[in-house]
This record gives sequence, C-alpha cells and structure tokens, in this order.
Amino acid sequence: MKKALITGITGQDGSYLSEFLLGKGYEVHGVIRRASSFNTDRLDTLYRDPHTDRTPLYLHYGDLADGTVLRRILEKVGPDEVYNLGAQSHVKVSFEEPEYTADIVAVGALRLLDSIADYNARTGKQVRFYQAGSSEMFGATPPPQKETTTFYPRSPYAAAKVAAHWFTVNYREAYGLFACNGILFNHESPRRGETFVTRKITRAVGRIKAGLQKKLALGNLQAKRDWGFAGDYIEAMWLMLQQERPDDYVVATGEAHSVQEFVNLAFSIAGLDAQQYVEVDPRYFRATEVDYLQGDPSKAKTQLRWKPRVNFHQLVRMMVEHDIELARQELTLRDAGHQVPLRGAAAV
Repeated sequence: MKKALITGITGQDGSYLSEFLLGKGYEVHGVIRRASSFNTDRLDTLYRDPHTDRTPLYLHYGDLADGTVLRRILEKVGPDEVYNLGAQSHVKVSFEEPEYTADIVAVGALRLLDSIADYNARTGKQVRFYQAGSSEMFGATPPPQKETTTFYPRSPYAAAKVAAHWFTVNYREAYGLFACNGILFNHESPRRGETFVTRKITRAVGRIKAGLQKKLALGNLQAKRDWGFAGDYIEAMWLMLQQERPDDYVVATGEAHSVQEFVNLAFSIAGLDAQQYVEVDPRYFRATEVDYLQGDPSKAKTQLRWKPRVNFHQLVRMMVEHDIELARQELTLRDAGHQVPLRGAAAV
C-alpha cells in the first residue's frame, strides 16, 4: 500500500485528491491546522472514527509555517508521495496579507522541499513531490500560456507561487528530487470556497432563486479565465508523480470564458435574468488586474495522456444545481424558525 501525504487536505483539491487516492488503494495522510471549529467538512464522507472503523485516512496537526512539525510528520508517515496543496490561495486577500501569503505559499513550499531532501538523504528513499502551481503566475503575459511562457505575476499570491515553482525546480536539479510543478488553471466545483468568484456566483443564484438574497455584487466582469472541473484536475497531479522522470505541466481546458459569461450561464440555468440581479462594485477590483488566462495543455495531453472530461457548461450546471439544492435546504431551515445568515458581501 502506497502512502501519500497531502497539505491542504481540507480544501477543495485536497478532498478530491483524497477520494481519488483512496480509490487507488493508497493510505492517505493529511496535514490540518488547529482551529476552534471543525474545518474538515469536505472530508466528512471519507473520514471514519478510528475507534470504531479503521480507514486508511489519517489527519495530523501541522502548518506550512512550522518546519519542525513538517519534518516530524514526514518522519512519522514515511510517505511515497507528497502533494503540497496548502496555501493562502485567495488573490485579493494576498494584497491585504502579503507577508503571511509569501510565508505560507513560497517559504512553506521551501520548508517542505528541504525536509524531503533531508529525509531522502537519510533514509535512501525517493519521495515524490508535487507542487501546486497556479495560472496566476502568468498574470499579464498574453495567452495562450504554456510551460515555457514567461511568468508575470500580478499579486503577492502569484509572486509567491512563482517562488515556490522555482524552489521546486532548484531542488529537483540540486538534490535529484522527483519534484513536479503542476501549473493548474482555474478549477472549480461545488466544493469551491464561497469567497471565490465562481462559487460566489452559483451560491447567489441558488439563494436568489429561493428568495433568500436579492442582489449579487461582483468586480471585473470582463476578466477571462480557463475554467475546468477540480475533480478532473487532481488526476493530472497523480499522473505527474507516476512518470519515469519529473517535469512541469500546464493543466487546463484550452478554452477561456469571461466572468460575464459565467454569470449569464449560471443565471440562465436557474431560469433567471442576470441583468436584474448583478451589480458591479469597484471594491472588488484588484489592485493589479489579470485580464486573460488561457492554458495550452498540449504537453499534459501528450505525455500524461490526460484530458478534461467536464466542459464549461457541464461545470456551471453542476455548481448551480448543487447550490439551488443548498439554498432550498436553507429555506427549509428558515421556515422552521432557524436564522439563515446573509451572504453576498464576501470579497471576489
């Protein structure tokens, strides 16, 4: 049984990757941060009480800011593969917390790489490492963007991801690590956090349909993104670590759609007219905008034999239908006398 260690296991990608690896027969270990409230809801369908039902999913308290704990977890688990998905991943928040973002995203990856290099040297193992890159690293570079495209980051988050990318390349070349960068373009799902623009849109659609919300405020509607389904993209992560040699890959659909297109489609699926409900709020514009991201996944398709299965329309429909049902449940709770919190004020 192979062992995998995942940072960011409680996030969208971490939950899908956990499901995928468990289905492949892996023993899965995840690093989670201590919180005063439960933050493992995306793993609820996977996790079992170890006192009553043994399952090959284990969670360890730790943080990418704490190199000592990362080394301790690495020694305890002895993984075959490490997937670094942990990050402060919200672009707008990175402008407000740039130092924290750089520490977790860039230096956090460095801490993990250095721990693995030491572990390999001491044990003789060859732990395989996946670094989660981002299309935001390309920033202002004209599309289409591929592995050889010049990076031009436009946010502290993107700049930190660029640093993590080059740390990964450096450790691969300096220490012979099997280390891969996956440059994933925007990938969404019903598990996407509600402060990200796609989920903010579909949550609003569901709540407006149910009469729980009246308006949706957004920022730059003309920004274009290459949107795919997160459940497809985690397979590409795994495939990278199954190759004979480590390399870097762009993972994308090869198509781009504007935020306005996403909005129009989401509202139309629910039988609503977006123009009646959507407002532009300048507060949600970024300090430096990224106008157009569209990936060229040719290398991943050729070398990994990977391709996306869910198209743009299917993705939006999946998210809208999920959030219409979620809003229906909220409405039931409200009608039963429970307080339903207001939404729609989260940052894009």
